[in-house]
Amino acid sequence: MESGKRILIADDDPDIIDLLELYFAGAGFLVTAKVNGKDALQAAEAEKFDLVLLDVMMPYIDGYHVASEISSRLGTEAPKIIIMTSRDTASEKGIALLSGACEVLQKPFSLDELDAKIKSALESR
Repeated sequence: MESGKRILIADDDPDIIDLLELYFAGAGFLVTAKVNGKDALQAAEAEKFDLVLLDVMMPYIDGYHVASEISSRLGTEAPKIIIMTSRDTASEKGIALLSGACEVLQKPFSLDELDAKIKSALESR
């Protein structure tokens, strides 16, 4: 993975936030974490990120709406977005792509799966 990249993680599960913060910080990413969709959207508008990891089911605003708002408000300046979901990705992938995400990650996931999705997302820029 590329160090120095800015990543926004939004998930209402503190264990996932902790795991991902440690993982990405160790890989050299600059990490910002939020626990709800409203705060994630505000952060995405206030700061420039290379990548956003969004959980689907979060308080205030769900991940799909956050992705859609980021994509529509930031246009070509929008970061790459990966949706994380515990739902069946086969049925969720279309919704995720329509919302502006470039990848969908099924929970629970391995760090190898996460690496592959991030690499794919960052290389597609």
